[in-house]
Amino acid sequence: MKYKNLFAPLKVNSMILKNRIIAAPIGEEFSEKALGGAALVICGHTIVEPGRSSFASGNEQSGFFKYEVEKTQEKIRQCHRAGARASIEIFHAGQYARVLPGEYAVGPCSFIREDGVEVKALDKEGMERIANLYAQSALDAKNLGFDAIFLHFAHGWLPAQFISPLFNHRSDEYGGSLENRAKFPLMILERIRQAVGPNYPIDMRISGEECVPGSIEFKDTLQFILMAEPYIDSVQISAGLDINHEGNVRMATTNFCEHMPNVKWAREVKKHVKKIKVAVVGAIMNPQEAEDLIANEEVDLVAFGRSFIADPYWPNKARDGEAEDIVPCIRCLQCYHISTNRRNVGCSVNPRYHNERFIEKELKPCEKQKKVVVIGAGPAGIMASITASKRGHHVILLEKENKVGGTLNLISKEYYKEDIRAYLDYLKNQLAKSTVEVHLSCEADPQMVKEMKPDALVIAVGGKPVSIPIKGSEQHHVISYVQALENESLIGDSPLIIGGGTIGAELALELAELKGKHPAIVELTDTLAAQGNMLYRIALRQKYESLKEPIQIHYQTKCIEIKNDEAILQHQDGSLETIKADTVIMCVGVRSDRSLVESFYDITPEIYEAGDAVRTRKIQEAVFEGYGIGAII
Repeated sequence: MKYKNLFAPLKVNSMILKNRIIAAPIGEEFSEKALGGAALVICGHTIVEPGRSSFASGNEQSGFFKYEVEKTQEKIRQCHRAGARASIEIFHAGQYARVLPGEYAVGPCSFIREDGVEVKALDKEGMERIANLYAQSALDAKNLGFDAIFLHFAHGWLPAQFISPLFNHRSDEYGGSLENRAKFPLMILERIRQAVGPNYPIDMRISGEECVPGSIEFKDTLQFILMAEPYIDSVQISAGLDINHEGNVRMATTNFCEHMPNVKWAREVKKHVKKIKVAVVGAIMNPQEAEDLIANEEVDLVAFGRSFIADPYWPNKARDGEAEDIVPCIRCLQCYHISTNRRNVGCSVNPRYHNERFIEKELKPCEKQKKVVVIGAGPAGIMASITASKRGHHVILLEKENKVGGTLNLISKEYYKEDIRAYLDYLKNQLAKSTVEVHLSCEADPQMVKEMKPDALVIAVGGKPVSIPIKGSEQHHVISYVQALENESLIGDSPLIIGGGTIGAELALELAELKGKHPAIVELTDTLAAQGNMLYRIALRQKYESLKEPIQIHYQTKCIEIKNDEAILQHQDGSLETIKADTVIMCVGVRSDRSLVESFYDITPEIYEAGDAVRTRKIQEAVFEGYGIGAII
């Protein structure tokens, strides 16, 4: 077995795990994670104190409430039938709880939240009450049949609010020194251990650092873990905060963060603890990374969140020597309700996530084989082709370029697109393993396609770059973003990027941070990378702020003339500005080529459009449409 350390069993207190893989409590579908091979599945969360501890709603009930028990116990059965152990997160939001109108939240300190809700500082009696509620929840979980419990002491929730000086400003015996700040969280742990007994596995997640100014430092986190060690059996090292979005991008990392960012803290914890197991979560992206962590004894267990949204069968594929078939997460954060403002929540690479109600787990074989012609081998066209071929259709994929991948080939050239490169490799591999008949350097036209006599036609031709008329734009030092990404030698020392979308913004970052150049951006709107979701934009801004020399961004501005080594800008108020520009990079996006798309109609009655052929798409939309079409032809 290639990943023998990752798939070695491990005993945690009285519980034996078949491998070292934990499925983190993200999403609502836990059965597939168990069937997919994870040893321990954390089946969502239960709140400690109904009405005052939920991040969902003020009237959410505990999973042990009598009308929720059967539904909760079903999660255990889903895990056990697949040979996985079942755990549940026990949670209290503290000062961030959503409460009913007129009610208050509780935390280490009293204040009025931005939404007008009063937060009351817990007194000793309140701490005793909540510690006992934690203990009761833990005992209820044990009695219900969970194999372990998972205590959320990370990301700025109630226990973390007491531990962290960012939240805890008390001057009494529960504030000030770490020993004082730790008293209430340790009280919780002690009561839980008393309730469940010595042989029941207790896991605790904690942030190595919260990654915002004024928050807890790792040396204090480490000391708290050592204080907690007598009461717990394992600790999972995470990072960042949740509601504080500046820290959230370190909890759920974007493409701007390195892989495995929390290992540096987990490694140190492992060196200092005496008896507990150490797990790490956060951007462990492939089996080899996980294997090396276990083999090098840096951690005992590895937890996966978004990777198992992208592919819940990740463990089984790794175990069976099929790692190349694992669908890689691209860390786009489209699966996260905060980043998307609860709109278009989904997974860019797994069309079924959040669509389980109507996207079936297994593809149905076609009732009648059809000749399916797909025009365009971008992500939409590839997904349509692979999916239709799996169902038994004869699929012909036509691509005008000499390689498949479409825009992904371009995007993957950017420095911070390591995960996109992995996904592009995955698509190429799956296409090569399929029965799809691929024709490269083949620019389709209506007559050619008509002569192929397709039963079904999928138009996934992609968009075409937008061009804008600017005086002087015909000069040799004016290039497209395609040229800029494919040939760095064309870019001078002071490039001007016209268009601050995601590609332009990341191109400027790369040129400034890694190439030592001095780029400027001209953006018509007041937002940089407006197509990106909220957390992406925060992470991008943080990267910009970390630069030694700031990138000049001219918002609500347009370029009206390009000269030999400078450009003239016009601001919203009509004022003009001349700036240095030895290279001008046009990066104003793409739009659907509707005339081309419409030229293919009337060839066959069964016709579909996907991806940028319809209108400018994200990867998520292109993949979803391609898969959906391939699944119904």
